[in-house]
Amino acid sequence: MTVRASGSKHKASSASSTSATTDKGTPKGKGLSLHIGLNFVNPKHYGGWDGELAACEFDALDLADIARSQGLKPTVLLTKQGTRTKVLSGIRAAAKALAAGDLFVLSYSGHGGQVTDVTGEEADKKDETWCLYDGQLIDDELYLELSKFAKGVRILVLSDSCHSGTVTRAALPSLGVAPGAPRPRLMPSGVARRTYLQHQAFYDDLQKAVAKSAGERPVDPDAVLATLDTASARVESIAQKMQASVILISGCQDNQTAMDGDHNGAFTEQLLRVWDEGRYKGSHVRFHQLIRAGLPATQSPNLFTLGPVSRFKAQRPFKV
Repeated sequence: MTVRASGSKHKASSASSTSATTDKGTPKGKGLSLHIGLNFVNPKHYGGWDGELAACEFDALDLADIARSQGLKPTVLLTKQGTRTKVLSGIRAAAKALAAGDLFVLSYSGHGGQVTDVTGEEADKKDETWCLYDGQLIDDELYLELSKFAKGVRILVLSDSCHSGTVTRAALPSLGVAPGAPRPRLMPSGVARRTYLQHQAFYDDLQKAVAKSAGERPVDPDAVLATLDTASARVESIAQKMQASVILISGCQDNQTAMDGDHNGAFTEQLLRVWDEGRYKGSHVRFHQLIRAGLPATQSPNLFTLGPVSRFKAQRPFKV
């Protein structure tokens, strides 16, 4: 039976910006956040696979609580609400509402997947995705949406999923049979292949549209974020166009698998432990280090940055 988190103690709110003031009356920046948690997907799109997970809704609700406690205005999309249209609309609404100095937090908990790359930028011939309820969101699409934020906007992305499928990915761990046994947050390769083939025109057209919108060949965000100092001149030139400051903390390395749990994903559970109900006061860099230190060697969260992030990295997470 599919597990659905009730979230009775949480309150999800619509996307609208908030403004606060400092103790001296000086206006502070706005803070918006979007939290996506999918305990299952629509099997009609995924070839009969529902991708059942247990803790993704709890992840989204818990991170929304943190955002709210820090003065951000959160929007929460749980399972059936986590559609392509609603996710993209939420990101685009934030891009329109926020200006320099403002903060946007985007979190995703669910399965990571793949579609065949038709534009030639991926060495493994695959584009990585977030498995939303009614279809996958391709990484190139996410990169393009983030590039539309205004100069000076700070963006923190938290992805508790397998969001980077490479040829070096480790073998999937056993799912076990005991109730509550951890599950990998990774769409099985057979499901990924079947889903792509059943909707090939849709996904191919998406990739081509992103390439056209970008005005040149699209860029794999993982490659840009992770290897700016060794990237090609083309990649560097596109990366330099990013006006916002982006920090992405992903749930695992390229060759690992992010694990689900009973109440939170392994990554989110450790994030909550480090945050310690707001007692954490360090930087984004230290935040990542402590999260990583608390997880087993089989799951080591990664830290990526894009844009002018030197000041942002030194700030406290969720700080408006």
